[in-house]
Amino acid sequence: MSALLSVSDAHIAYGKVEAVRGVSLDVADNEIVTIVGANGAGKTTLLNAIMGVLPAKGRVAFAGEDLARFEIEDRVALGLSLVAEHRELFSSMNVEDNLELGAFRVAKAQAAAAFERVYTLFPRLKERRRQLAGTLSGGEQQMLAMGRALMGAPKLLMLDEPSLGLAPIIVADIFRTIADLRAGGVSVLLVEQNAQAALKIADRAYVMELGEFVLSGTASDIAANARVAASYLGFTHEGASAV
Repeated sequence: MSALLSVSDAHIAYGKVEAVRGVSLDVADNEIVTIVGANGAGKTTLLNAIMGVLPAKGRVAFAGEDLARFEIEDRVALGLSLVAEHRELFSSMNVEDNLELGAFRVAKAQAAAAFERVYTLFPRLKERRRQLAGTLSGGEQQMLAMGRALMGAPKLLMLDEPSLGLAPIIVADIFRTIADLRAGGVSVLLVEQNAQAALKIADRAYVMELGEFVLSGTASDIAANARVAASYLGFTHEGASAV
């Protein structure tokens, strides 16, 4: 399986402090890959570097292109999109206007199809399409942030902590939608502290600690790992691998 996204030996620093060291990962077409780990492990830093928000040493390739010379807008045009942890919506604009901003690079006919797709994925957004984004609930704002990213028809959607601060019932809806995205041909790179939920829908997983990947493998293998279960899943179970 060829990689849609390939990161090789990435090093990312804030001044003299190296936040990510020697990280390599890949995401294939129609695949959900999750990165789990504690707060401050370097997960968000890595996503921002892939998106071009932060400089990185090493190689980042997407859709066969070395991204070293690509600005953020060019990466979006290639089909790479990031939904940031804080969502970054325009609170004084309504839902539909926020979504329309996500389609600024696509033709009108494509934008119309994108609206239909987003409203099918998130019916609540259609109900609230004239409502100001700043008046939405936290779950609705997360749906809107994801919907806006999807308006540009990305090949790979990167999600940074999509469940943060949301009620369990809304979290379940968000994760069902993420699984639906894969079925619709969108790959997902998911950073998530709710490791249990992330590992249930992911194909593969990386465990990040202090700026490095300490484990990687299929999501089922990572979930069965005793160290991961104790540190990130909140339980231990018989038969778990100790490695």
